[in-house]
Amino acid sequence: MAESEDTRTEEMQDAPLGVMDALKIVLKKALVHDGLKRGLHECAKALDRRAARLCCLASNCDEPGYTNLVRALCEEHDCHLIMVPESRDLGEWAGLCKIDREGEARKVVPCSCVVVTDFGEDHDALNVLLNFLRNENAE
Repeated sequence: MAESEDTRTEEMQDAPLGVMDALKIVLKKALVHDGLKRGLHECAKALDRRAARLCCLASNCDEPGYTNLVRALCEEHDCHLIMVPESRDLGEWAGLCKIDREGEARKVVPCSCVVVTDFGEDHDALNVLLNFLRNENAE
């Protein structure tokens, strides 16, 4: 049984990363290096200081003033904006949850906005995400 798990993880490493998978890894690395701001207040301060390198906003945020403010700040300060489908996913990726013994996320707190100020170390997921952002800006 251990062999089948090993082959699955090797296959996952060989497969190209999707944008959301790369974003998940980048957010985890930024959290470890203390380069992650969570919530509207922290994100707005980071965007105003022009310290933000990347901003993530949940698509299912139901407060139009919230989304308009974040979009306007990102546009004004030339910060990349990525829309994430679910706020619960964004909260989990930003570390706003408890991890149980099996490694599953429990008590996930939804988060509508996250800003990355420091990517931390250079890795493949960061390269995938930066290439996506370059291609998005070229279009």
